[in-house]
Amino acid sequence: MDCPNCSVFGKLMCRFDIKDTIYFLVPVLANWITWLAGIIHGFINGGLSLFQLIFFFSSYIGYLVFFFQIWENKILCSHCPYYAFENEKTVKCYANYGLHKAWKYNPVPMSRSEKIQFLISISIFAGYPFIFLLLARMYVYSIFLLIFALTWILSMHFLSCSKCPNFSCPLNNVPKDIVDNYLRQNNVMRKAWEEKGYILD
Repeated sequence: MDCPNCSVFGKLMCRFDIKDTIYFLVPVLANWITWLAGIIHGFINGGLSLFQLIFFFSSYIGYLVFFFQIWENKILCSHCPYYAFENEKTVKCYANYGLHKAWKYNPVPMSRSEKIQFLISISIFAGYPFIFLLLARMYVYSIFLLIFALTWILSMHFLSCSKCPNFSCPLNNVPKDIVDNYLRQNNVMRKAWEEKGYILD
C-alpha cells in the first residue's frame, strides 16, 4: 500500500499504531484504577460487605465480557474496516486489539437501533462504576472518576473518534470529505453505504 501518497494519510487511523492504543487506553485505565481503589477502600472502611464487593466485581467483569465479546462486537465492531480481514481471527484495531471476531464483517453503516444500543451499552460501561462508588459512599473517588470519565470522552473526541474509520459510530466525528475520500478507495464499503442511501460529494 502506498500510504504516504494516499489522500487520507495521517487523517485516519487506517492501520494499527500502538500510539493510538495508548492515547485511548490511558484514560480508561485511570477510570478503572479509581473505581477499584474506591471499591476496595469502601470494603476496608466497612461501607461495603464482602458479598457486595464480590457482587460488584463479578457483575462488572461479567458485563465487560458480554459487552466487548458479544454486544459491542456485533453492533459496532462488525461494521468497522478493521473487521474486514477474513484471514484474521481477532481484531487488530487501536481500541479492541485482540478481540475475537465472533461475527461476520458487515460493511453497511450501523442501523439506528444499533446506534441506540451502543449508546446504552457504553453508558452502562462508564456509569456502572460511578453508581456503585456512590452506593459505597466513596464520594471523593466518585468525583475523581467523573473527572477521568470526562477526560476520556474529550480525548476520544479529539484523538480517536476524529480519526476512526468506523464512520457510522454515533461518537465518530470524522469530517465528511475525509469519509468520502476513504470510501472512494474502499469499493466494498462504498457500495454498501451507497445502497443504504449515502451520497458522496
